[in-house]
Amino acid sequence: MNNPDPPNARTPAAFDKDFGQKFIITVDTEEEFDWDAPIRREGYGLETIPALGKFQQFCEDSGIIPIYLIDHTIATSPVAAEVLGQAATDGRAEIGVHLHPWVNPPFDEAVSEENSFAGNLSSDLESEKFRQLHDAISTNFGSAPLIYRAGRYGVGPNTAKILKANNIAIDTSVRTHFDYSHGGGPNFSRHPLHPYWIDPENSLLELPLTTIFWGPLRQLGPSLYPRLQRLPTVRGALAKSRMLERIPLTPEGISTDEALRGIDIALDEGLPVLVFSFHSPSLAVGSTPYVRSGEDLEAFYDWWRTILAYLAKRGVPPTSISDIMAAVSLA
Repeated sequence: MNNPDPPNARTPAAFDKDFGQKFIITVDTEEEFDWDAPIRREGYGLETIPALGKFQQFCEDSGIIPIYLIDHTIATSPVAAEVLGQAATDGRAEIGVHLHPWVNPPFDEAVSEENSFAGNLSSDLESEKFRQLHDAISTNFGSAPLIYRAGRYGVGPNTAKILKANNIAIDTSVRTHFDYSHGGGPNFSRHPLHPYWIDPENSLLELPLTTIFWGPLRQLGPSLYPRLQRLPTVRGALAKSRMLERIPLTPEGISTDEALRGIDIALDEGLPVLVFSFHSPSLAVGSTPYVRSGEDLEAFYDWWRTILAYLAKRGVPPTSISDIMAAVSLA
């Protein structure tokens, strides 16, 4: 079981005082597949790729540089390169790495739940899969990526070394307050939310996805929520009563009211970068559980309109990978 230790509290990352508080939008840019079916190498689709163009235009109209974390099926798709390539070249979008090992060569491992977390693979196999994906992105999108998110958040003991060897500056695989160990994945339940340095040389930054506890019991969230992992009914009752809610900043399954509460807490706690995320198939109808109809898709974009208006009201502008790296330093 892959259960990475929380990082040393002595290595938090500090940001230049003029940086303030900002946000990024990250998109896990991937093939469509049946979320309820067992993991497999075949049977996926790429029909939602054109929908990325609409979202890219939406971001440009909002003054945002979205970060597309792309996996091998997207990295090798001529359509994806056509839709996003020029935007990436022009600096209107940023491209990162998103490793889904089951669709990423070489195919030397058995397809299984445990092996769907790349960090569970041997160091050599994880490294070679990453290299092939990194090379495909660099070739087809015109620049070397600087940011990584493991598919299914599946980092492991060798991941940091692999990222550093490929000149990755930022990892954003840690989903703080979530535990995937029941399926063989990592346990992030006690990892910090504030950005921190992964390595002793302070050259690889962890930028966790933003997840906030809200409610009267929120200060107990980091210690209480892991104990409720096997008690979903209790977790649900606490959320329904608003005693303790876990709120990731995503339009997938999170209402605008919940997200606004999460934003307020994140800002009040001084988080320098709010990291929003979602899966690219949610940009089209019928490809994820979150967007099943045209009305759902319009609600998806309305969610973003509401959130972006609120961030502007709170004085929180968008930022980019390059700006983050220019502003971050040792605490």
